[in-house]
Amino acid sequence: MAQITGGEAFVRMLQLHGVKHIFGLCGDTSLPFYDAMCRLDHGMQHILTRDERSAAYMADGYARVSGRVGVCEGPSGGGATYILPGVVEANESSIPVLCFTSDISVSARGRYALTELDQGALFKPLTKWNTVLDAGADIPRVLRNAFNQMTTGRPGAAHIGFPYDVQKQMVDESDVWGDASLNQYPSRRACADAAAIAEAARLLAKAERPLFIVGGGVVISGAEQELIACAEHVGAAVATTISGQGSIGDAHPLALGVVGSNGGTLPTRAVVQAADLVVFVSCRAGSVTTERWRYPAPGKASVIQLDIDAGVIGTNYSVAVGLVGDAKLTLAALRDELQQTGASARGWGREAVAAAKREKFSAFRALAESNERPIRPERVVAELNRLLPGEAVVVADPGTPCPYFSAYFENALTGRHFISNRAHGALGYSMAAAAGAYFGRPGAKIVSIMGDGSFGFTVGELETICRLKIPLAMVVISNSAYGWIKAGQKSGFGERYFSVDFSRTDHAAVASAFGVKSYRVEDPAKLGATLRLAVEANEPVLVDVLCQPLEQARAPVSEWIA
Repeated sequence: MAQITGGEAFVRMLQLHGVKHIFGLCGDTSLPFYDAMCRLDHGMQHILTRDERSAAYMADGYARVSGRVGVCEGPSGGGATYILPGVVEANESSIPVLCFTSDISVSARGRYALTELDQGALFKPLTKWNTVLDAGADIPRVLRNAFNQMTTGRPGAAHIGFPYDVQKQMVDESDVWGDASLNQYPSRRACADAAAIAEAARLLAKAERPLFIVGGGVVISGAEQELIACAEHVGAAVATTISGQGSIGDAHPLALGVVGSNGGTLPTRAVVQAADLVVFVSCRAGSVTTERWRYPAPGKASVIQLDIDAGVIGTNYSVAVGLVGDAKLTLAALRDELQQTGASARGWGREAVAAAKREKFSAFRALAESNERPIRPERVVAELNRLLPGEAVVVADPGTPCPYFSAYFENALTGRHFISNRAHGALGYSMAAAAGAYFGRPGAKIVSIMGDGSFGFTVGELETICRLKIPLAMVVISNSAYGWIKAGQKSGFGERYFSVDFSRTDHAAVASAFGVKSYRVEDPAKLGATLRLAVEANEPVLVDVLCQPLEQARAPVSEWIA
């Protein structure tokens, strides 16, 4: 029986599962795997990064826009610890990312080997599924299990520890087979119970002021048209979480936009308050979306909750109906059930949405058209709204860019066109995730929006972007502070600013040193033309925008507004 090495078997298993890109960073314990990658004809591209954290963020961005599993890898010890932030972000955002980290040899465990740590214990609370290999013979079975776990049920991240000696052990080639359909997610879908769907349809048909609040699962499941059909049938307003953006096109008359404490506004909050029935779709009704479980007020409106994870339903709100199932299949069944009820669309949704958006965007335009210096962040959003094609993908870091782009960025198309890492909100995400998104959707213009704090976290990846000629448009919102924290110190701690300010960096000069075409903008009148150069370029471009400090701005963050 023909045999191959563990490293070769691992490469073949990735290939058989349809993997095309691997983001990672080399290390001593990864040498047999890297050698197999070098020798074999597998059709996969390895993207060498400058930081393991960036490799995981790239895999995350890749998976979000491609609908396929993102794959990242790193070495033992420090590499395993550095890669953690991206893995947990993907897992909590229901994004399937396979992370494998090489490890010390099995025979060296417990002998104070360099870089030894308990990878199984380290990754266990941060992943949906996790194991450390003990024998080469286990590689095919473990890889098959990993892809199955990542893409079925609630998608999530998986981790495999890959010891050095296991990479060199022999594996029977006949065991090396896989199911490429498990590279797509979600796979092996299931629909909610028919009786529960019928009851949900009955409640929706009689509601006077129905509202859908939609999380990221609708885009993940590709359920946008099913959602829109349900909403249109009863005339329900459709609000989204930050991760749920793209579930309905922003130009749709029922599209309210983002609600909650980050990106929500007082006019959109008023619509949530007025609803008599709230349908949470693939939305966990967490603290940000509900402004700490105040909007909707518990007990004021009836609640229907749909989620692939039964454990989510009823955690934060008492539900009249719980629907456990895939969003696409379940919303399609709900649509069909609504058509049989004979219910007609109410006018409340369109009227409430139109009034809220008039008030919201009137205030936005007043700031976006300002010629004051420093440049208003709203101006950046407005210019990109005007310049970007519908197919573009905007990746925003969770600091200063997130509330502005969540509230005011508009795209008439459905699907994944806006990304922000909302599960844990770590800085340094945008540039790396945008690079990954380029490989996942190479035909689209990818735009990375980051604060200057985030730039400092991720600046090393400018070398990766230049080496691989990734045509990103990168925008730095420069205000010389950890702005989100400083704004919080203003609103909640009497403007006692402590250890949040840092020196201003000429980000354009730094990027230029890496080989990136760069611009620095201080004059609002020059912003649009400069951003146009970045958007239309077929090479990496960075625009450093000197912006109003966040603590002085009127960001759409409810705690600061109050």
